[in-house]
Amino acid sequence: MTDEAHLREQLTEAFEDADYPVSGPMELVPALPNGPGTRFESGEFSMTVMELNAKTSGGDFPYDDVESFVDALIEELQEQGEL
Repeated sequence: MTDEAHLREQLTEAFEDADYPVSGPMELVPALPNGPGTRFESGEFSMTVMELNAKTSGGDFPYDDVESFVDALIEELQEQGEL
């Protein structure tokens, strides 16, 4: 089972160094520790950033801070049945 709090922590750590506000997903890539290959794992959940982008709408940009971006990602993953 996926630990949502653990996944949220990973996403926040990966995206927190982006230069907010961000107006598109490409502005987030330089902040990622392993670039597009950055992987998020928790329980049965395992996805790279590229897989996240493919399985979600990519977000409703712009985002003013990491918290709102991560909240939107978690919500969409839940809606898609990934969590």
